[in-house]
Amino acid sequence: MKIKNKINVSKPYLPNKDKYFRYIDKIWKNNHLTNFGPLSIELENRLCDYLGVKNLLLVGNGTLALQIAYKVLDIKNEVITTPFSFAATTSTLIWENIKPRFCDIDDKSFCIDTKKIEKLFSKNTSAILGVHVFGNTCDIESLQNIANKYNLKLIFDAAHAFGVKYKNKSVFCYGDISTISFHATKIFHSIEGGALVFRNKDYLDEAKSIINFGLKNTIPEILGINAKNSEFHAAMGLCVLDDIDFIMEQRKDIWEYYFNNLKDDFDMQILNKDSTNNYHYFPILFKNEDFLLKGIEELNKNDIFPRRYFYPSLDTLPYIDTNTPCEISQNIASRILCLPLYVGLDRKIQDLIIKILKR
Repeated sequence: MKIKNKINVSKPYLPNKDKYFRYIDKIWKNNHLTNFGPLSIELENRLCDYLGVKNLLLVGNGTLALQIAYKVLDIKNEVITTPFSFAATTSTLIWENIKPRFCDIDDKSFCIDTKKIEKLFSKNTSAILGVHVFGNTCDIESLQNIANKYNLKLIFDAAHAFGVKYKNKSVFCYGDISTISFHATKIFHSIEGGALVFRNKDYLDEAKSIINFGLKNTIPEILGINAKNSEFHAAMGLCVLDDIDFIMEQRKDIWEYYFNNLKDDFDMQILNKDSTNNYHYFPILFKNEDFLLKGIEELNKNDIFPRRYFYPSLDTLPYIDTNTPCEISQNIASRILCLPLYVGLDRKIQDLIIKILKR
């Protein structure tokens, strides 16, 4: 089979262009481009309704969302977190002069191993930062119990967890703050963007001031930055949200086809039985890195470009002063591969990917 265009691991969903332009016409009509405009407020309200949450705040991207979370919760010194995540989870901590204390992961869920956290606790620990890896939820109750025991703040990097429910509630309802990414490659996107969901409304009010230069009634009363999003981004978000049920159905069909055809040949992430699946990524594990590299080589020959995600394990990065090596994370990172998964992926392409991998 000859592929006309490169098949990447993801492809941004683009809604109906005419619908997007109708939202853009509203921007021209009211001449409000940013600074908490009507489309941004509409998107926040609709996201709260769709996700079943309160206290949601849009920001410029998911990285900023993490940084705002640290500021709102007054996180300092050290944070216990996972090395198996995207670089932003760690780099945001270091950027804010907070030291990450890496806890190794569970080899089935790929999430932080709660049984190993307490031995990392010190008088300098101020928070736990968990990651719902590929949208698979952490052991939320155990993390909350540890946070309560040691009087720590609990943050969830939920960049991949849009629409996920844990025990029939939005996964964003847990912890002190959950952060979300609305980057173009995500299930729901606003081209660039992100959000925070707060358990406490006081945190929301403070964050809303922080992302607008610290202004309160036009006076800078607290230290702030500019982390707002624009009306043009909100317009895209509203369009994509209109199509979210279709997007989810398409992704589910593709994910399940991979699973049914590859489950006997590859080890896979074990999903939390108390959570729903949002079909964000489809990762598989090779027996070792040599097999993985050979698989990538064969796929690339056919213009198919999966991604080593997450690689490398963050405790191995050159700018990290790590406490102890995380052997499980390093092992998983060395042999994991995320396969192409996006709305419109041709079934014939899927069959070719499956055939190559099986071979």
